[in-house]
Amino acid sequence: MELCVNNISQSYGPKQALIDLSMQLRPGITGLLGPNGAGKSTLMRMLATVEKPTQGVILWNGADIAKYPNRLREKLGYLPQDFDVYPNMNPAEFLEYMAAIKGLSMKSAKQRINELLDVLNLSNNRKQLLGGFSGGMKQRVGIAQALLNDPKLLIIDEPTVGLDPEERSHFRNLLTSLSSDKIIILSTHIVTDIESIAPNLAILSNGRLISHETPEHLLKNVNKKVWNLVFPTSSMQEMQKNFTISSSIHRSDGIHARIVSNERPSSSATQLSPVLEDAYLYAVTSKGGISQ
Repeated sequence: MELCVNNISQSYGPKQALIDLSMQLRPGITGLLGPNGAGKSTLMRMLATVEKPTQGVILWNGADIAKYPNRLREKLGYLPQDFDVYPNMNPAEFLEYMAAIKGLSMKSAKQRINELLDVLNLSNNRKQLLGGFSGGMKQRVGIAQALLNDPKLLIIDEPTVGLDPEERSHFRNLLTSLSSDKIIILSTHIVTDIESIAPNLAILSNGRLISHETPEHLLKNVNKKVWNLVFPTSSMQEMQKNFTISSSIHRSDGIHARIVSNERPSSSATQLSPVLEDAYLYAVTSKGGISQ
């Protein structure tokens, strides 16, 4: 089972959303990272056969999905970023409706719906109208509809939006349990959502794939390039202009900043062990350099 993306580009008039992007994906979780506007959602819509690339080809087990979209669609689960529900349906009704659209038999669908409502902690809300659901609960319904047909390719765009920390942890555990026989693509701009579950990370910036490697390799790229520096609050704007700041904390003696830089930012700066957030910032900022 393989999904191959070969030299795809996507343009909307003069704007290029994706530029000459290639990668190969096999079973397991791939985290798709990048700042807002990097091209993540455009790529996922093309992988889900919602859009066709203006250049290049996407192959599902050797078949061009632009020419043969149904070969992929019957094996596809997709949760788009702008997913919405019908407010006058309850979750069971909505999922039955989605199962009918996917062509699933109602007998098997009802059993599957019961399983998913239980796994996603929605069993007690199965008769409640979706219009009264919180954002996090609607997101869980969206995840359930993506899993209805037990897909072999699962594409999820910003899935943890609206979920509380406990729900996010539960969702990550769910994805890990599913990943042995599925290709799972999880798009986010929040590094902590995927650092513990994705053995492969693809980073997009300005429509280009700038890195596709393991978290361990990304961390090696930023080894000995992360620093702790304390400076006055009044210097914050200047420091942000000159350095990539991964995080900062205001304390009584000034701002304690975590800085990603090839060179020591100051003689008083001390070296820190890198974390994945540092490696991600190093990849997407020209100040740190782009990791290929």
